[in-house]
Amino acid sequence: MLKIKLARFGKKNQPHFRIIVNEARSRRDGEYMAQLGSYAPAETPKLLEIDMKEYNEWLKKGAQPTDTVASLAKRFESVTPFPKKKAQISRKAKAKLVAAKAEAAKPKEEAVAKEEVAPEVTEKIKEEVAAPVEAVEVKAEAVAKEEVTAPAEDSKTETK
Repeated sequence: MLKIKLARFGKKNQPHFRIIVNEARSRRDGEYMAQLGSYAPAETPKLLEIDMKEYNEWLKKGAQPTDTVASLAKRFESVTPFPKKKAQISRKAKAKLVAAKAEAAKPKEEAVAKEEVAPEVTEKIKEEVAAPVEAVEVKAEAVAKEEVTAPAEDSKTETK
C-alpha cells in the first residue's frame, strides 16, 4: 500500500520535512517514489509547499495520506495556511490588571460611602474624636512640665 507521508530531515531541534510517496512498510527517511513538497515548521513564518496537481494524482492512484499530510494539504489549499495569532497577555500581566482594577474601584466605594453619611453624623464624629485628642494634649503638656523638674529624681532611682 502506498502512503503519502513526511520524511524528517534537518538538524536537532530544526526539523525540515519532505512530503513523499512511499510504500507503507518502508523506512521513514529511506528511498521514496516521489517528492510532492516540503514543510519547515521551525522557520518564521512556517513554510509549506505542496504540488497539489501531483498530490491529487497520487490520491487517484490509491495512495493514502497520513493524518498530518492530509491536514497540511487542507491548510495549503486555504488562503492563509498559517494565520498570525493575536498577541495575548501573560497570566502575570492579567493578574496585575485585575489588581489595578480592584484598587481603582476601592476609592470610588469609599467616596460613595462618605457622601451617603449625613453631615450631622460627621460633625458628631469630629466632636467625639476631638474631645479625647484635647485631653491627650493636656496630659502631654502636664507630663512635659513634670519631666523638666523630674529627670534628676528619675536618674537617682535608676542608679540605685
